[in-house]
Amino acid sequence: MGLQRVPRWVKPVCVILGMALGIGGASVACAERPNIVFIFTDDHCQQALSAYDDSRTTTPNLDRIAKGGMRFDRCYVTNSICGPSRAVIQTGKYSHVNGFKTNRDTFNGDQQTFPKLLQAVGYQTAVIGKWHLKSTPQGYDYYDVLQGQGPYYNPPMLTAGPDGQPVKREHTGYTTDIITEKTVRWLKEGRDPDRPFMVMFQHKAPHRNWMPGPKYLNWLDDVTIPEPETMWDDYSGRTRSAAAQAMTMARHLNDRDLKLAGSGILNAQQRKVWDAAYGPKNEAYLKARESMTEKEIVQWKYQRYVKDYLRCVRSVDDGVGVVLDYLDDAGLADNTVVIYSSDQGWYLGEHGWFDKRWMYEESLKTPLMIRWPGVTQAGSTNDDIVSNLDFAETFLDLAGVPVPDEMQGRSLVPLLRGQTPADWRKDFYYHYYENPGAHNVARHCGVTDGRYKLIHFYALEGKPIDDWELFDLQKDPNELSSIADDPEYASVRSRMTERLTQMQEMYQVPKDTIQPVKRRRARN
Repeated sequence: MGLQRVPRWVKPVCVILGMALGIGGASVACAERPNIVFIFTDDHCQQALSAYDDSRTTTPNLDRIAKGGMRFDRCYVTNSICGPSRAVIQTGKYSHVNGFKTNRDTFNGDQQTFPKLLQAVGYQTAVIGKWHLKSTPQGYDYYDVLQGQGPYYNPPMLTAGPDGQPVKREHTGYTTDIITEKTVRWLKEGRDPDRPFMVMFQHKAPHRNWMPGPKYLNWLDDVTIPEPETMWDDYSGRTRSAAAQAMTMARHLNDRDLKLAGSGILNAQQRKVWDAAYGPKNEAYLKARESMTEKEIVQWKYQRYVKDYLRCVRSVDDGVGVVLDYLDDAGLADNTVVIYSSDQGWYLGEHGWFDKRWMYEESLKTPLMIRWPGVTQAGSTNDDIVSNLDFAETFLDLAGVPVPDEMQGRSLVPLLRGQTPADWRKDFYYHYYENPGAHNVARHCGVTDGRYKLIHFYALEGKPIDDWELFDLQKDPNELSSIADDPEYASVRSRMTERLTQMQEMYQVPKDTIQPVKRRRARN
């Protein structure tokens, strides 16, 4: 299929919209508008995607996107946590501007978002799967989203009823498969084939508590996954925050995470299959546990945790293959930009951790692969500093829609064409706000240029702190030893501190106020 047929009214709308916003033209003409398929997961790290790292698993269908397009090796997130990352993508603005700083917030959908701007120029828009922003999706012709986090099996989902108001519908099956099926059904039956479309195909997986689908319950049973070299980190080389967290595999994975208890969301048939897979494995572990050393128990937890995580990823990979195959079979692939990313990175045992939140590399980086047939060189890689802050601008640019001045990122279209602008960013600002909160990761902000990284931890457990870490990522890629107080790096720290201040001024970051924790009176 060639380029989408564009109604005569669309190009004037593009021009009018640009004039109204006071912005110059975008780099993709309105008449050359590709479809956009944005595939998004929750907590999928580069270490669990074989296009980046094949030491743990293979992801053949996801790898098709990288092989057919560009893999970005330094895609940084602005705030490494689920909801805030999604709000950044909708708006192209940092958390302090879009109003969604922590998972406790509710997204204000009345503000300007990229899907609204795509709708204004004739794009059909849809979001299917995980939304996780609490408010009802706006700017979408069709939405069918998980309620809250959503379970791994039998998910209730929200969609627009006949009166336009959200209605809840129950489903039976594995959530990853249901989201895939709904996406393909919309592509086949729910859209106007004469109009371009943008669909957000968004999975819950591989979010905690990593419940695999029936097909993969025993996959990897006969494999030992390599342990990361920093798995036994003692945090001695950093400030107090690294040790104060509550996200270690040793102490903070619970029985539900480890599939030793709590599979109540399953129906009778699903439970039968589940128990047949996990029952014998659990029985063997519990029988041996009393004679196991503390280290051996942690090693068992790591294997159980990482295998379940990879099993969830495997089902996502299958679903991506189904969608890519449909695009091929329907003749849509040549005029469809396919984008894959996740809301942030993740710890697969590095530093002894699971979860995200930190500005450390494993959670700061997220996968990003983009396939644009006929434009982006197949199998290419990019090492520029890019971000989820850039996604909204990229979607708009692809559609020929001017990017509003209020957005704070930049379109990746020039990079996809193989041309990095001379003034492309050389460093990046990060800010995490959720403390007190889950996992007790201190509030922090920082700046990185890819070689050096400066982090300021400024609040922990409701109290102000003033801790600084500096890393030379070339000499210490695992970020084990801060050099913030090393006299040899005094000039680097001074330069990075100045740059941090400059970036906070540039992005108009307000001073974060710390609310003291209210202590509950002890009960007798």
